[in-house]
Amino acid sequence: MSARIYNRIAVFRAEVGMTRKALAEKVGVNPQTIGFLERGDYNPSLELALRVSQVFKVPVELLFSFTPFPSVAATLLGQESDNALQG
Repeated sequence: MSARIYNRIAVFRAEVGMTRKALAEKVGVNPQTIGFLERGDYNPSLELALRVSQVFKVPVELLFSFTPFPSVAATLLGQESDNALQG
């Protein structure tokens, strides 16, 4: 039994306007594999995780984690609260 691996692939793809197909071509997998990864239906191999992180030029731990990532909204709200406290 393997642990679930959470990821932010869809967030990073959206940020740069990349399709699943384009990402799949860059890392050498089927576009369906990217969909499976994004939904958490498939855990990537170490090699695939590193390839995906290289595409986005970020450390692998920014894309993949054993614990869920906070939602984008929660992250933004947290930053806004921090900014309000400082200002």
